[in-house]
Amino acid sequence: MSYYPHLSSTLCNNKRQHCRYNSPIRGLHRCSPGAGAKANTHHVRTNLLPGLKSWTAARRLPQALIIGVKKGGTRALLEFLRLHPDIRALGSEPHFFDRHYSRGLDWYRSMMPKALDGQIVMEKTPRYFVTVDTPARVHAMSQDVKLIVVVRDPVTRAISDYTQIISKTPDIPSFESLAFKNRTTGQIDSLWSPLWIGLYAQHMERWLAWFPRNQIHLVSGERLISDPAGELGKVQDFLGLQRIVTDKHFYFNKTKGFPCLKKPEGSSKPHCLGKTKGRTHVSIDPEVIRKLRDFYKPHNQRFYQLAGQNFGWH
Repeated sequence: MSYYPHLSSTLCNNKRQHCRYNSPIRGLHRCSPGAGAKANTHHVRTNLLPGLKSWTAARRLPQALIIGVKKGGTRALLEFLRLHPDIRALGSEPHFFDRHYSRGLDWYRSMMPKALDGQIVMEKTPRYFVTVDTPARVHAMSQDVKLIVVVRDPVTRAISDYTQIISKTPDIPSFESLAFKNRTTGQIDSLWSPLWIGLYAQHMERWLAWFPRNQIHLVSGERLISDPAGELGKVQDFLGLQRIVTDKHFYFNKTKGFPCLKKPEGSSKPHCLGKTKGRTHVSIDPEVIRKLRDFYKPHNQRFYQLAGQNFGWH
């Protein structure tokens, strides 16, 4: 019910739109999504009575981080979450905890989007999950921060990673030659970045030394494609938010092979991720794939134990 029932609309993004008066803060109204408002700009401030406290947005340190993994689906997850009116997310990757830590928390805060009380500020930098010093640095910022990791079959993830690398540097050696220290003996080079990132248990143990398991939410990269609304529902629950992003927001793009947004806020057209997403993977020798699956099998089993869930990677 409205605090001021005689008012039925307000001016939002220069368009008169119906507003719901369901904010616990008097004078703070939320414009209904889908009425022409841009994403994450549903809150407007009005001073309806003399002496009413003025509420304004401010830059805050993030309360949630998408920390990994590269080529797991982190960009898709972020774009889907940005549909939620109570999430304010930085679009770029700030790389604060792995590259720019010396700039300090004030610099990091200045990078964040402005947010109102009750909105969750978040950012994503997939390299955080695999960087040795990052867990301690994040813990020093906040012991209560919520951490999200999108994980994907490590073999498929490695091939996707290599596909991205070769698109930028086409003259590099083949995947097969880089994946092995010695192709004849079959000794795998686990320190090669595309393979090393997929050692999820090793990285997860480092984070669990600083944060309890219930502060780390794992998203299945495969289910993010096959059932985006289901995975988004679990993430919204983890963040303590109402399930506003649902299956009505998605359709499956057969050309790209993953879900797209039917109609993002402030747009009249459907939206898919950019051309760099959903690339056709390079063809890899099946025998190499078999050896990589054998290599990852014990690492995956250890990760399932740490995660408390089986992701079904073969």
